[in-house]
Amino acid sequence: MEFRKLGESDLEVSVITFGAWAAGGWMWGGTERSESVKAIRACYEEGVTSIDTAPIYGQGLSEEIVGEAIKGIPRDKVQILTKYGMRWDLKKGDFGFKSENNQGEAINVYKYAGKDSIIKECEDSLRRLGTDYIDLYQIHWPDITTPISESMEAVQRLIEQGKVRYAGVCNYDEVQMAEAMKAPGLVSNQVPYSMVNRGIEEVVIPFALANKRSIIAYSPLERGLLTGKIKPGHTFAAGDHRADLKYYQAANIVLVNAFLESIKPIAEDKGVSLGQLVLRWTVDKPGITIALAGARNAEQAVQNARAVNVKISVDEMAFINERLDELKLV
Repeated sequence: MEFRKLGESDLEVSVITFGAWAAGGWMWGGTERSESVKAIRACYEEGVTSIDTAPIYGQGLSEEIVGEAIKGIPRDKVQILTKYGMRWDLKKGDFGFKSENNQGEAINVYKYAGKDSIIKECEDSLRRLGTDYIDLYQIHWPDITTPISESMEAVQRLIEQGKVRYAGVCNYDEVQMAEAMKAPGLVSNQVPYSMVNRGIEEVVIPFALANKRSIIAYSPLERGLLTGKIKPGHTFAAGDHRADLKYYQAANIVLVNAFLESIKPIAEDKGVSLGQLVLRWTVDKPGITIALAGARNAEQAVQNARAVNVKISVDEMAFINERLDELKLV
């Protein structure tokens, strides 16, 4: 496994980090807890020491699964990245959206990152994770009802108390990032990035590079689309959010699969899967520090972890990028 430091901190994380959204089942059509635990442990055996989760993933379930999976592993051998600022149990802040929990019950999700809420959320996360500190504590989404300075001040207090090591943000643009950077301890911005979703290349990545902050890329496989396993007519389980995403509309699935066929010979020549090639491409892109890769079972987790062993030459990278430039989704 390869490791990289977040920002200018001493926090080293695995280049492929386990993304535990799907493990929580929420918006993914449910989950099998034991399979998720096995996936995290299998990933760890392959050298993946970093796990990214959040309270909203399964309304606490994902964090509980992570806590179960790391039980028995020396705490300093794993890095726990979790989040705050999305409440389903409190009607306060910026209303986000309506959803359902894993039991099919209606919930309303609010983006709220007030000081007292953050302190409470941290205690709840520590309990679910079964640990006494969080390596990277990230605001999940911008909260327009709370000053960024208030949220960062709360996390700074947690850092001083030893409950959090470093602060991060998610889904921030460069203006929000600049405001958040006024507080010490901020090392990263977690944002969506994939071969078919490259908008952050224009401003967000250059800003992070100029200010020595890390970019954590989430959904690098575009929620499974870039593995090549999603075909036209694919049926999603009830509650799976992907059915409504533009990338998963029939015409775009056809276009993406055609692109994947064009780069498949590179993967075949290396004896790796398309997903592994895509993950390696992602972490080789300038400005991308680590990539989050989710898995629903141990086999997927091991495949993702082994993507770090793939080597892409300059010519191969150029070919892939040329094919990407030709890809125009509808």
